Amino acid sequence: MSKKEKSHPTKPTTEDKAEEALAPETNLENESAFEETSILADLEKKLAEAEAQADEYKDGWQRSVADFQNYRKRVEAEKVDTYQNAVGSIIKQYLPILDDMERALAARPTDLPWVEGIELIYRKLQFILEAEGLKRIEAEGQKFDPNFHEAIQQEPCDGYESGQVIEVIRNGYLLGERVIRPAMVRVAK
Repeated sequence: MSKKEKSHPTKPTTEDKAEEALAPETNLENESAFEETSILADLEKKLAEAEAQADEYKDGWQRSVADFQNYRKRVEAEKVDTYQNAVGSIIKQYLPILDDMERALAARPTDLPWVEGIELIYRKLQFILEAEGLKRIEAEGQKFDPNFHEAIQQEPCDGYESGQVIEVIRNGYLLGERVIRPAMVRVAK
């Protein structure tokens, strides 16, 4: 070999390139990188599927919790409503007794000692009914409201505006916020 050949390296030939491409180490590295990329893509796909399924399960769980809370509220409201209806129907049966006692006390004789006992019984009954949530509807002098009043007569009357309650014939009552008996009234024309 001459000095010229040693000092200048020769350009690789196509044969040299083919030998490098076929080198076993290079091929293994390429295959390994391809497998890693394939495995990584597969794992990412599985992770995305698992996250989607977890989100679906979480959404289902949240819906179930909300449905159960709504169910509990509905059952509680039905329970309260059932109790109010039961109490209301029982109290309705006592209202005529209360009315009779009020009429009897309005026309009571003052010279008999047992009248005070009847008045005491009336106050006890009234106290028990009020403790259950019974309230008298104040109607006299109020504007007529068909939600709370039942008009049995309409007549002209001095000192009252048209549509104003002149007199209460029979008291009306509320149980909580619900009317269990409207007040029977006379209304000014």
